[in-house]
Amino acid sequence: MSATPSTTGAHGSYTHGYGDAVLNSHRHRTAQNSAAHLLPHLREGQRLLDVGSGAGTITADLARIVGPENLVALEVREEAAAITRAELQAQGLEQTEVVVGDAHDLPFESGSFDVVHAHQVLQHVADPVTVLAQMRRVTSEGGLVSVRDSDYEAFRWYPDVPALDRWRELYLRAARQNGGTPDAGRRLLAWAHQVGFTEVTPLASTQLYATPEGRAAWAGAWVGRITGAPLGEQIVREGWADAAELASIAEAWTTWANDPDGWFTLLHAEILARP
Repeated sequence: MSATPSTTGAHGSYTHGYGDAVLNSHRHRTAQNSAAHLLPHLREGQRLLDVGSGAGTITADLARIVGPENLVALEVREEAAAITRAELQAQGLEQTEVVVGDAHDLPFESGSFDVVHAHQVLQHVADPVTVLAQMRRVTSEGGLVSVRDSDYEAFRWYPDVPALDRWRELYLRAARQNGGTPDAGRRLLAWAHQVGFTEVTPLASTQLYATPEGRAAWAGAWVGRITGAPLGEQIVREGWADAAELASIAEAWTTWANDPDGWFTLLHAEILARP
């Protein structure tokens, strides 16, 4: 994911879904703001696999660096693959191949790629260690695996808003029921060691929403998710909260966004690993 890490397939379900609230947010992602740790290692001509390409904006940026004919994007469902294809076509990158497949069993020969990249993917898959092992398998000798994932439990905001604590509690519960690991970021290094990487560079970065425009965008994304499908519907269906409480949480997001002192920081973990 890259942009929309929908790689769970039959092993689980993607908690965020593909609604406008999600895609509009993910389309703000670029290689510069979401894969800066990888960019110094890229050059034209490298064969690159983008696992969980989703909205396709990061994919497009990476394709322009290595060459669109050298990049393959992977999504688990045709619905998500079509989103990636549409973005690539809109940016004139039709040469980039988009493949439907399961990240737990990548449909590529061993050593097929110089670089394998995944953005916000491992937190959503049923077995992140298996996915990371597959990424390692299809990377060539001397190649590079690049992974970035958030740690939802480490997100911090101000002012303290009890309804946002409740938002996170409900999101974590839904993500875990769907087979995900929403604190994946802190686990990346351990997972890399578990699958046999011996040369791993651990990194971390933050993302801040503190301007009026940034707060409005971030809050708007979560208002749409918490009150709509599939996340809001899952919460109500499971009986964890009713529609009235979700509406109250959405209102709290809007109130936070309108506060000139509003601050929200996301913690992301990154690894660069060589087989």
